[in-house]
Amino acid sequence: MNYIELESYSRKWIFNHKSLPINAEDLANIKPFSKERAGQLWSQLISSQCNFTDQFSKGDWPHDQKTWLLEADWQRAWDNDDSHELPEEVLAHLTWDDNSKVYFCYERFNMIETNWGTFKRNWKNFLFYDDGALLISAKRKETLSFKENGSVLIGTRAPAQPAK
Repeated sequence: MNYIELESYSRKWIFNHKSLPINAEDLANIKPFSKERAGQLWSQLISSQCNFTDQFSKGDWPHDQKTWLLEADWQRAWDNDDSHELPEEVLAHLTWDDNSKVYFCYERFNMIETNWGTFKRNWKNFLFYDDGALLISAKRKETLSFKENGSVLIGTRAPAQPAK
């Protein structure tokens, strides 16, 4: 089984928060992975060496400073009640089709599949739990790394390195 029901997801509250409601169609596009599937994808796409975003080391593409092209402030956009837009720098870098499949990765065993359109409309919900997360696509190399300090690193990833 690749997914678990959203109702069974340990952080489902971030998608049910009354201050940021999500429409039914978008909720149907938010698919938490089972721990097993999340672990497989993390190993294939991110790192075979670590479990958490604050543990990346040499050999992990998120650790490589050449991955990151610029840094922007996501916290200011998140705090703006008048807008639900991602920071301009993010939108300029990620020119993905709204139906593009994306993975929002909190840690090795906690990943969510959605599409770019759903993420763009509801990104504030995903970042209620903001202890560091990656946004990647299996088919595209552009990536984001959301930091706890309110910044987002914007870059282009290299493939994950096999374990040695």
